[in-house]
Amino acid sequence: METAADLEPTDWADRHVARWRNHWIDLAFDAEVEAIVVRMSRLMRHLKETTQEALDQVGLQDFEYQTLHQLMVRETPGHATPSELADDLGLSGAGMTGRLDGLERAGWIQRSPAAEDRRRVDIEVTKAGMEIWKQAMKLRSKAEDELVGALEPGERQQLGVLLKKLALSVEPRTGS
Repeated sequence: METAADLEPTDWADRHVARWRNHWIDLAFDAEVEAIVVRMSRLMRHLKETTQEALDQVGLQDFEYQTLHQLMVRETPGHATPSELADDLGLSGAGMTGRLDGLERAGWIQRSPAAEDRRRVDIEVTKAGMEIWKQAMKLRSKAEDELVGALEPGERQQLGVLLKKLALSVEPRTGS
C-alpha cells in the first residue's frame, strides 16, 4: 500500500540518498542530514548559475560584480578605500589594485586622493558602474524571487528563521 510519502514528488537529494542508503552502512549516515545538505548545495549551485547568467547578460565578470557589489552595499554606498574593499573581499593589496585598475579602465569606478590625506586614495563608483551593477542586481533579484516564490509567505518566514539558526551556529563569535 502506498503512503503519503510515496506520493510526494522526489528530487535530486531523494535520489542521491536512496543511492547511498544501502551502500555505506559502515559509515555514520543520517539520510535526513544528507538530504538537507545536498538540497542546500543544489540551491547554492542554482543561485551561482543564475547569477552568472545575469552577469553574462550585462557584460560583467564575476570578480567585477563582486567588487562593485561590495562597494555598493557598504554603510557608505559607492565609496571606500582600496584597503577596506580588499578586507571585505579577502584580497591582498596587489589583488585589489588589479581589480580596481580594470574597473577604472571600464569607467565603473574612479580613484581620487582623499580630501583629508592626499596620500590616501578613495574609490567611488561612477554613474556607469552604478547602472551596470543595478542591471545585474535586477536580474539576480528576479531569479531569487522566482526561487523563493515556490514558498507561501509563512513558509518563507519559517525558512528564514531556520536558516538564520543554522547561520548563527557557524558564524564566528567576535564578541560584538
